[in-house]
Amino acid sequence: METLPRPGLRERKKQHTRNALLRAALELFFAQGYERTTVDEIAEAVDVSQRTFFRYFAGKEDVVFFTHSVAAAHFVGLVRTRPPEEAPLEALRQAVLEGWDGIGEAVGEIVPVELHLRTYRLIESTPALFATHLRRSAELEEEIARVIAEREGLDVDLDPRPRVAVAVFGGVIRVTERLWSAGGDISVAAIRELTASYLDTVRPVLAEGWHTG
Repeated sequence: METLPRPGLRERKKQHTRNALLRAALELFFAQGYERTTVDEIAEAVDVSQRTFFRYFAGKEDVVFFTHSVAAAHFVGLVRTRPPEEAPLEALRQAVLEGWDGIGEAVGEIVPVELHLRTYRLIESTPALFATHLRRSAELEEEIARVIAEREGLDVDLDPRPRVAVAVFGGVIRVTERLWSAGGDISVAAIRELTASYLDTVRPVLAEGWHTG
């Protein structure tokens, strides 16, 4: 019986080390720049070896996008659980706003939400990271388009509407992220309000449901 808690404790220790590396890396990126920060400096800040760093992350880029991956997975889950009677764009709108409302729950146990929010500015200002961000966004949009098609009873490869709607949605999200990250207020409330207002401009165009009956 005494051996049962050990896997849980071991996993908690691993999460603690991973989270410490994340926080140290992000703080170094913000303080001295992403490109000027080395893996050795990140490992040293947590008093672990470079080898330990690479047990958790493939590289510095993986660190920057770690909480973004968590938030994206959370968003996909929210889209899947939206009421089936909601039109596609409305489901996406409600899911993304719900995602921002719950961002603290999604990533707050990994790093402070403030650090996660600041990564948006880091990504926008670092060409290599921004290129990766665009690629990851395209991959997420394809995943979401397939979720929407499944919700609506459509074949995503035969009906263009899921991909078109998600492309419009993704474009709005990229615009709001860019404007928000360049502004003076990078709070959750600010990005939520901006996202809602911009999505509302396309709402009349894509508000209809597509159920095939």
